[in-house]
Amino acid sequence: MAFGLALASVASADPVAGTWKTAPGDTGGYLHVTIAPCGSDICGTIKAAYDKDNAVQAGYEHLGKKMLWNMTADGDGFYSGGKIWAPDTDKTYKSKMVLSDGKLEVKGCVAGGLVCRGQGWTRIN
Repeated sequence: MAFGLALASVASADPVAGTWKTAPGDTGGYLHVTIAPCGSDICGTIKAAYDKDNAVQAGYEHLGKKMLWNMTADGDGFYSGGKIWAPDTDKTYKSKMVLSDGKLEVKGCVAGGLVCRGQGWTRIN
């Protein structure tokens, strides 16, 4: 039990924990994703959606859905081993992230991680 508590306290102190604003999609809308520990891993859940005019989209169908899961901290701001779900394509990809200078670069990858699509997220809190 002590080992489990130690893992939970390490994950809860992770520097990536918080709420992040995604880059705008093709329509100019964006999401707020809350990243937090989930067991010994790190997950991200869609907390809010906004349109291109920054208006809250309260009826957004994916509110509360996990967007990132099974992410593990590798140290020095690098994260890997997770999955990311892309709402715009409704596809799931292998994922990795890099936290640097208050920005989070989030990538979804195919072909064994050789081909990746990513975007920079900005910390909200």
